[in-house]
Amino acid sequence: MKVFGVWDAERSGVHLEQTVVPLRLASSTPDGCPLVVSLWFLWRDGALWCATQRSSRVASCIAREPRCGFEVAGDTPPYRGVRGQGRAEIVAERAEVILRALLRRYRGTEDDPLGRRLLSRLDNEVAIRIAPHWITSWDFTLRMSGGTRGDRG
Repeated sequence: MKVFGVWDAERSGVHLEQTVVPLRLASSTPDGCPLVVSLWFLWRDGALWCATQRSSRVASCIAREPRCGFEVAGDTPPYRGVRGQGRAEIVAERAEVILRALLRRYRGTEDDPLGRRLLSRLDNEVAIRIAPHWITSWDFTLRMSGGTRGDRG
């Protein structure tokens, strides 16, 4: 994986581990139009992991065309994040493990109404593994606090 921007690979990984916002995943529809979806994610072993229903549009787009783009960044100042391009694949056998980890990460538990509802649909759940080819980072913390450093975006 190539790494660009203001953070090295380790610092970018820390951002991906600690930032609990949805990942924006861009894929391509059969007619070539972009499709952007927001998904819960995990950063594990150098890959981004998400979960979705096997019947979802994004799952069918990835199965047809695995090249994708992604971004993990908050919507409030100070603006900072990681974006990149990679290859996504559907990994059905990891669906339960990934979904349970996502529920703990985003909800704090698997045992609430949303968790029980999502887990009740495991027979149609798949994991998505995104292997980044390259990532870039930006951090406007100093700029947003009145500093002058021109961090790349």
